[in-house]
Amino acid sequence: MVIVRGMPLTEKERGDLFHALTWDAKHFGRELSDTAYARGLAVTNKDDGSTKPIPITSTPVVIDGEELKRRQDLSACISSATLKMSRLVLKDAGRRDQVLDGLSPLEKELATKTFESLEMLVTTRVDFFGSGEGAQVKALEVNATIPAMQGYSDIAANTLLEVVGRFWGAPDHVIAGWQSRNGNNSMALYRALLQGYGKVRPGKSPERIALLSRRNDAQLTEQNYLCERFREWGAEADIVHPDQLSGTDAVMANGKKYDLVYRHLFVRRLEEAGMQGADYVKTLLSEENGTRAVVLNPPASQVEVKAVFALLSQAIVDSRLVKEARLTEPEVEAIKACVPWTRHFSGDELVAKVTAEPDKYVLKRSWDYGGRAVFVGRTRGEPGFAERVQTAYGEALDWPALCARAAADPVGGGFVVQEVVDIHPEEHTLCTGPAAIPTQLFVDFSAYASVGLPGDQPKWGGVCRGSISHIVNIVGGGGVIPLLTTDVAKSLLAAYRAYGK
Repeated sequence: MVIVRGMPLTEKERGDLFHALTWDAKHFGRELSDTAYARGLAVTNKDDGSTKPIPITSTPVVIDGEELKRRQDLSACISSATLKMSRLVLKDAGRRDQVLDGLSPLEKELATKTFESLEMLVTTRVDFFGSGEGAQVKALEVNATIPAMQGYSDIAANTLLEVVGRFWGAPDHVIAGWQSRNGNNSMALYRALLQGYGKVRPGKSPERIALLSRRNDAQLTEQNYLCERFREWGAEADIVHPDQLSGTDAVMANGKKYDLVYRHLFVRRLEEAGMQGADYVKTLLSEENGTRAVVLNPPASQVEVKAVFALLSQAIVDSRLVKEARLTEPEVEAIKACVPWTRHFSGDELVAKVTAEPDKYVLKRSWDYGGRAVFVGRTRGEPGFAERVQTAYGEALDWPALCARAAADPVGGGFVVQEVVDIHPEEHTLCTGPAAIPTQLFVDFSAYASVGLPGDQPKWGGVCRGSISHIVNIVGGGGVIPLLTTDVAKSLLAAYRAYGK
């Protein structure tokens, strides 16, 4: 269990809570995993629509309010700086190929057409790794296309508090109080959508919200969870798919009119063979936002391209980039604080250096997702590394051969190289089905933010994932670790101590 530096939880309190959650998981672990699965903590199979539970731990990550706010501020600054940098790159004929070469034809078309007017991202997610006790986080990448897991994070934390709280004898009203104090990313998303809608259509609120995704999307159960919450909070909301859409003056689906579309669909999915309704969505995304419906987030593939993130790192030592991108002082300070050294992987000198020192570097395809083309040099002797290389290139490659291949590979805009962030596995109790298994997991921390909304930021929180691999990814087999605030963790411990008596 990670305890963030500076929080007022003593070592004894920390040890007591960790021990209790680990020991008692053999009693409540099955209920914890089954309940979380029933509420939507699952991955959906794209072929047949079946679902598979996402493992959950009985041991949380605990963070104090000040540190959580600091990470939210870092996420907001890094997100806004990345949006600005992507705009700068696409304006510059000498640089734009670093971004455009990695995009699909439709992504390239939409990026070229809309990047100058793209000023608002209602939800982003910056993925961090931490060091030591977690306070010195390092940003790995920015998610702006489908920055998901708001629902997953709430399911994990709320289910842990409910199941453990009841097992330890806490009354329902006390448990509800913990859940309220712990935060709500789904509510933050809902408020961000309302604020974003109001910016596009001033003075108005959406009457009906469509969550747009492909059929059997991997995170379909999370979208169902979000729809249920949005309905509880007063909005009519439905999941819709491209083949259901119609309408020339408004977006229609199943006889209903939708004035706000929350896009949970990669643009490049629209280019897949057999994607019915793709042409309608392409037209919707290419027209001025708000013509038929307000689309949030609008196309933003260029923001996620890791070559843009590399330029953030370069801006630390290149004042011209800071000036040209119009980065603010808080954005520059956030970059200095948490963006690791990252560069586009090209040039004989750089390739030779990375080839000679594999333990210091990570190679990442500039535009990809899911961790499929991420190669951590220090894990080159592990089976998972060899499997990713085989998947990417169809043959076994040692580190020097991989570096040579990556440096010459134009797919996805080529590769970036990033200094490795030192992380160490942490012991958590992983609950899946009837088993509660002590497991060493690599843990990341993702913080949500918004860019360009009118008014204050919604009260975003974060989400934590754990994996036995250095590459942490839910769809690839990772689990969700509940995130608790310090005061809620202390209250949970108090319930345990009362129960123990």
